[in-house]
Amino acid sequence: MTSYSIYIVDDEAVARNGLKLALKKKNYDVAAFDTAEAALKAIDERPPDLVLLDIGLPGMSGVEALEIIKTQHPEVIVVMITAYEDVPTVVSSMKNGAYEYVVKPVQMDALLVILRNAFETIAMRKEIQALHEKCLKENLPCFIGESNAIQDVMQLVDKAAQSPDTPILILGETGTGKELIAKAIHYKSPNFKGPMVAVNCAAMPRELIESELFGYEKGAFTGAERSGKEGLVEKAADGTLFLDEVADLSAEAQVKLLRFLDEGEYYRIGGTQKRTVKTRIVSATNRDLTGLVEAGKFRNDLYHRFAVVKLEVPSLNRRRDDILPMAKHFLVECSQKFKKSFNGISPEAAAALKAYDWPGNVRELKNLIERGVLLSDGPELMLEDLGLEETNGGGGTKPPGNGHNLPPVSASGIDLSTIIEGIEKAYFEDALKLANGNESRAALLLNLTRDKFRYRRQKFEDIR
Repeated sequence: MTSYSIYIVDDEAVARNGLKLALKKKNYDVAAFDTAEAALKAIDERPPDLVLLDIGLPGMSGVEALEIIKTQHPEVIVVMITAYEDVPTVVSSMKNGAYEYVVKPVQMDALLVILRNAFETIAMRKEIQALHEKCLKENLPCFIGESNAIQDVMQLVDKAAQSPDTPILILGETGTGKELIAKAIHYKSPNFKGPMVAVNCAAMPRELIESELFGYEKGAFTGAERSGKEGLVEKAADGTLFLDEVADLSAEAQVKLLRFLDEGEYYRIGGTQKRTVKTRIVSATNRDLTGLVEAGKFRNDLYHRFAVVKLEVPSLNRRRDDILPMAKHFLVECSQKFKKSFNGISPEAAAALKAYDWPGNVRELKNLIERGVLLSDGPELMLEDLGLEETNGGGGTKPPGNGHNLPPVSASGIDLSTIIEGIEKAYFEDALKLANGNESRAALLLNLTRDKFRYRRQKFEDIR
């Protein structure tokens, strides 16, 4: 059984000693102080899990001490003790971060209920912190999941990572964490001391992919740098080159990559010197590569070289048991990022997260929690903080906030390109409205880089 530490701060010796004795009998680690000044010094030296703090103290008051504790040690839970229900003082204390309050003479049954609830919050926080530390010690990006679906993937990662150069193809929907899987492969492989270089092939103009991957010599083409340029393949030497969205590779880049995978050799654009580099190629896509091969849009031989080991990352809807553990992880991460003291997720919010249909997968979950933490005050993430659309009867979600509906496929057919363009435009409009026109924040809401957001926004010149 975990032993939690409690500091009692009360100038009345009888009340102080009575509480200390009663709580020690419940196996808590208890220390008692008669002034706020003495307690603050002890908290600085060894912060407890919880402080029982009397409001009416001589010298520094309990309210003043509360403000200092929550500023310097926001993780410490504070329960206020008051001789009478002074409503304005109690309300002020709660606004300043007090967890709860009790009235003298303290009723032990009521206090123990408060302590039990508080320590459940602390237990969750410590569990997540332990997970963070474990992942940091392994030098592995944190990819949380206990479901069978993700555990099967991670077991395959462990086996595939043992080779320093075997190509690996990662398949999965957008936002499932394909790059996290690629990082896990890198950090678990013999190449972990080398660099991991990530390339989003879809975000790069097709005519530039080849020069970015393999580099070029000076004067290779109009606008080339005078000294030439090192390619990303060279930068990934003795490490891992992660190619995301490989379905967007040009035919020319596919040919050169095939040669490189087969022989480990390549030429810079405009160069005659054969170059060799040792690196592992990890590729990923959310598209059906076998279908593209059958359609003649992707080389069959390159597909088989990419897919020596093939990993399929399950969607979040296939691993619902992982939703709340990941949400709690992101809650702690975002609380630290924004210097806030969130300590949990309300039952209503938790139920909504589990019921939601996640088209954006893990990435959408992370962004949802980040937005909730940024825009609300806590200490608990509430249902209204999530901004989720109401789910419909089929368990899915409504379309974007402006109410665009998807037309059914009719016997005469539909113009899919126009429909997709309309949906994309609707999401861009919604994101810009939520971000008050700020492109950087709108890009974050859509999981895009600012440059990619601006590039794709050019198609919609009427969006302001």
